[in-house]
Amino acid sequence: MDRALATRHVMQANKSKDTGPELKVRAALREAGLPGYRLHWKKASGRPDVCYPGRRIAIFVNGCYWHRCPWCSLPTPKSNVAFWEEKFARNRARDARNYDDLVRDGWKVLVTWECRLKRERFSPTMEALVAEVARADGHQEPCVIEVGAPPAWHLGVARKRLGRHGRR
Repeated sequence: MDRALATRHVMQANKSKDTGPELKVRAALREAGLPGYRLHWKKASGRPDVCYPGRRIAIFVNGCYWHRCPWCSLPTPKSNVAFWEEKFARNRARDARNYDDLVRDGWKVLVTWECRLKRERFSPTMEALVAEVARADGHQEPCVIEVGAPPAWHLGVARKRLGRHGRR
């Protein structure tokens, strides 16, 4: 099989809906007694992964690689670097635009990262996410909250320890 064709098949296998992390979040929301959400709702800017229109809550479950997680310091592919850097920059700009549009429309935006839904981080992250959704009544202050994010000083200490670029 041609290498370019193999790469194409691998890239096509990446899903945008019903990913593992997204399914985990939805299961935890149902388990917490918070059903009634909409999936990829077209009427909300950016089509949030999970949306509670009555509560005006939009939840985005971001994959660390495609959305460039600030904690993972994932490497950029070594081939066609300019393309990938531009692609990731467009993804981040689109995310920021979607969040801003939702906040401007009066929504609370909850963002969680794939890495925050693994092992020991899953329970605290989901507890925080469930608490935010449960207390929302549709009249809360519009804002963007990164659910499960470590305090800012943790990030600074980790980056200092790992070096300037966050890599060992």
